[in-house]
Amino acid sequence: MAGGRTSLGGSPDSSSSSRGGLYANMKCNCGLDVVVRTMKKGPNDTDCNFMKWVDCNNGDDLRFHIFERETKIAELEMHKAMLEDKVKRLQGKKENFADELQEMKAEIT
Repeated sequence: MAGGRTSLGGSPDSSSSSRGGLYANMKCNCGLDVVVRTMKKGPNDTDCNFMKWVDCNNGDDLRFHIFERETKIAELEMHKAMLEDKVKRLQGKKENFADELQEMKAEIT
């Protein structure tokens, strides 16, 4: 965390939110829950342009929340890979059934 500060921003398009922890009740100017992000440099990526610097006195809590999020992302990526593999196997079975159906049609005619 550069400079010991964290950027907060909220947007309807944000894919993450700050549920629980230090910032559970913080809202942006448009009334949405804030999204806590660590910033080194760069522009605010929200539409409502809400941004607030907060002191990271409890860095362990923030690191824990980041760890939880990264763990959840890894779990979801693994689940996605398993589902993609399952789709490939099912597509292979579908092709085999299509081939068998063609053979059966050929036998009938």
